[in-house]
Amino acid sequence: MAAAEKTARGRKQDRARVAGGQKYEVGYESKKTGRSASAVKKAVKKVGNSRKRVEKRLGR
Repeated sequence: MAAAEKTARGRKQDRARVAGGQKYEVGYESKKTGRSASAVKKAVKKVGNSRKRVEKRLGR
């Protein structure tokens, strides 16, 4: 299998995480939850990068 080949492997795990350093991911999460980007970053720092826990922390 060529390295450039796209597969769905690992995509689900990736969606279950929030990359606190990625501006677009923080922006997406803040828009989704209605909270500020800094609140999302703080939540990621506090509870880790699990999307479920971050959203719970942000009161969604």
